[in-house]
Amino acid sequence: MPTLLLLRHGRTTANSSGLLAGRTPGVGLDDHGAAQAAALPGRLAGVPLAVAVHSPLQRCAETLAPLREARPELPVHEEERIVECDYGEWTNRSLKELAEEPLMTTVRRQPSAVVFPGGEALRAMSARVVAAAREWDARVGREHGADAVWLMCTHGDNIKAVVADALGLHLDLFQRILPHPASVTAIRYGEPPLLLRFGDTGDLAEFVPHTAEADRDAAEATEAPVGGGA
Repeated sequence: MPTLLLLRHGRTTANSSGLLAGRTPGVGLDDHGAAQAAALPGRLAGVPLAVAVHSPLQRCAETLAPLREARPELPVHEEERIVECDYGEWTNRSLKELAEEPLMTTVRRQPSAVVFPGGEALRAMSARVVAAAREWDARVGREHGADAVWLMCTHGDNIKAVVADALGLHLDLFQRILPHPASVTAIRYGEPPLLLRFGDTGDLAEFVPHTAEADRDAAEATEAPVGGGA
């Protein structure tokens, strides 16, 4: 079973301005986000990535740019299904203003019932992103083997949906999950799927083969996880 590293893009100009960027073109990383992207090759040093997949939006491409420069041999694919949710008429509005919208109560409490005005249903977003993650994971397993590690760079709500699916959580609980910009969340789809790390902004040494961290991780990820996996 391969290991999926879910990377949220670095902080953007919209993040730092308190705007809901959605699919707005031309939204790139701010200075802090660019620094987060520049740190990514070092965080992933020694991790043998089989492939990287990213949302077509600019902020995801910019987040991966330093990694691509450091690893020109890394296969990189743009994946339409992991684009940001279409927030419709909410796009480019301030989050402070949106907090007063009646629909926001439903967004917080029952996201499975939300259809953004002129945009997408959260359940539709979840379905397409989860399908993409699981299908790419199966493809990586077939082409690169069960020990392969691969990277998917996408957006916050998308990562929340993938994590909720892996943990068997109803979509109505996914607002309890909060991945920060440039954080890495690791999932291994097995029986059951395992959440190996969530929202990590530090080093990723446990995914480097033949290290103490990697050996410990492999020992804990058993098919019969009892006793806390310790």
